[in-house]
Amino acid sequence: MGRNYPVRVSTDPNAQLHRDLAQAAGSRIAAQQPVWPDQAELQAAVAELASYPPLVFAGECDVMMTRMAAASQGEAFVLMGGDCAETFAGATANNIRDRIKTVLQMAAVLTYGASVPVVKVGRMAGQYAKPRSADLETRAGVSLPAYRGDMVNDFAFTPESRRPDPNRMVAAYHRSSATLNLVRAFTTGGFADLRHVHDWNKGFVSNAANQRYERLAHDIDKAMRFMAACGADFEAMRTTEFFAAHEALLLDYERPLTRIDSRNGLAYDTSAHFIWVGERTRAQDSAHVDFLARVHNPIGVKLSPKTSHDDVKRLLAQLDPDREPGRLTFITRMGSRAVSDALPALIEVVRSEGGVVTWVCDPMHGNTFESNGGYKTRNFDDIVAEVEGFFQVHRSLGTVPGGLHVELTGNDVTECLGGSEKILDTDLEKRYETVCDPRLNHQQSLELAFLVAEMLAQD
Repeated sequence: MGRNYPVRVSTDPNAQLHRDLAQAAGSRIAAQQPVWPDQAELQAAVAELASYPPLVFAGECDVMMTRMAAASQGEAFVLMGGDCAETFAGATANNIRDRIKTVLQMAAVLTYGASVPVVKVGRMAGQYAKPRSADLETRAGVSLPAYRGDMVNDFAFTPESRRPDPNRMVAAYHRSSATLNLVRAFTTGGFADLRHVHDWNKGFVSNAANQRYERLAHDIDKAMRFMAACGADFEAMRTTEFFAAHEALLLDYERPLTRIDSRNGLAYDTSAHFIWVGERTRAQDSAHVDFLARVHNPIGVKLSPKTSHDDVKRLLAQLDPDREPGRLTFITRMGSRAVSDALPALIEVVRSEGGVVTWVCDPMHGNTFESNGGYKTRNFDDIVAEVEGFFQVHRSLGTVPGGLHVELTGNDVTECLGGSEKILDTDLEKRYETVCDPRLNHQQSLELAFLVAEMLAQD
């Protein structure tokens, strides 16, 4: 007779978690999702993602939660920065290095202005999907599926390129893994040394166009020399924390990367430390909001001037019922003309509901318009004006302006108008490289940091 082998029953808690997440989403509205043409192909890609290691660890998410909690109390300041939409072609060592360098330079200036630690967060290693205003794009009478980011399809306007391909989610995972590997190397291997970062910023203010920031740079230099004279441990400043964030838009990617943590039995989305939902996916019956409610990462929600008082109350109840500091961030994208009128009432609702959210200003998305030359762009002065309005509102209400959320690149693109370089409408065509929304270039990003540092120093 043959031997009797025990029947093995799967006890993988993640498999049940993924079934529960899919079932919960089935009864809710999942907006902005692609129409996958081959369901078998989709299931194979999802199963492959579910078998892969986490991209970030639950313990790292918990650390970030404490940092965001500090920012909600004015004991830290958050800087989120990176690409509007990452591309596979752009995931190169040089591009990743230059984005990190830009965020580090901005953070050094903001740290001095705020006199508190800066929580550094990259819009990277997962920002491969984007919401669109229409499902189809039409050119010369030809309609094809809209470009939804490299995680879904390709930017080229051909039927083959625009076909949603679930294997791209697997490709996005691998690029995100490689990006995070390089980020960790840069931020722990000496590249982030505060002395190097300060030297880079001295190069910025040496430009004649940026001389108005020379005084602040000089003050930072004096502070650095003072620390050195006092025997400060600069070795401890050779490394820095750096967290990854992206919009949790494509649920077929986020769900299989959600895992049960062995320490506490809680679910975390291990695709990033911090995830958020946007204006188009935060509706009452949203599958996206339901998903965020089920994971224990620090999370965010974008709020526009269209946000109602009931929206805020509902989001607080769904996403932060225990009022846990650091859990929920409201990222306001009001526009420079609306921020002073629209923001105060939302802050008051949060306060009346006992919320302890971290308030972060996104001065980009509310200030987008089409240039005379037909380019989607933003004006640097509008971006600065919205940040100023954000600070003034919080100052008048006695609440905490917790951070900044900026679309930027470390490259010298010409996508946003203005700044000390005085980029004009006619300059946009020179290096307009974004596949989605316009980003601040390296110089504009640093100029914004110096201006925000001056605002922080006033508080």
